Amino acid sequence: MYTARISHEGRLQGGFTLLELLISITMLCLILLIAGSAVRLGIRSVTSGEKRMEAIERFSSSLNIVDAQIQSELPIAQPGSAGTNSVSQGDGASNPNTVFQGDSASMQFQSIYSIWGHHRGYVTVSYNVVPGPFGKQELHAEESATGAASRGEVNLFKYFDRIYFDYYHKDPAAEEGTWIGQWQDNSTVPEKIRLHLVTGDSEMTFIIPVKVKDVQNGSTVIAPNG
Repeated sequence: MYTARISHEGRLQGGFTLLELLISITMLCLILLIAGSAVRLGIRSVTSGEKRMEAIERFSSSLNIVDAQIQSELPIAQPGSAGTNSVSQGDGASNPNTVFQGDSASMQFQSIYSIWGHHRGYVTVSYNVVPGPFGKQELHAEESATGAASRGEVNLFKYFDRIYFDYYHKDPAAEEGTWIGQWQDNSTVPEKIRLHLVTGDSEMTFIIPVKVKDVQNGSTVIAPNG
């Protein structure tokens, strides 16, 4: 077995002093530590970027769904039968001619655009703002064909401090309309719907026009009872 011997000058017979060897090892460890940290930071950045892109794509897809369903709305009234979400009148009777229902936390209407995309005809669409984790709010969408069971809920937006709707109402005799928090006209639809997504002091507002125009004077269709 070969054993290195140290001379009186402190130099290894191989040519390096012990101090030089220790310094070299220390520098090598530092280089490896810095390189490892840089690699971890790069991986973290790539992962964070991918998650951010995924969140942006999901947000864009959800917004496209809301926009497409609202713009594809139909002036079809819900029947006032059991099991339907018909608007209640002041005397407690349900109104079978409700074309559109909407308040700050929910909407229901008929649309020819289906989230799942494989249903023929129109679907009944419901949007509901529900409590989410950590004190946040979420917007869920649900749809079903006439007389059929619900297909389940889809979570469109989540982790917002507040989510709410308002509706543009314009009297035929008025020049300007107003934004209201609840739609109370059972035979018409709003001209525009505004979606608010609030996070802290930041608020995103999206105004979606409703393409359906005149739904009065007999143009409203009553949906069949299942």
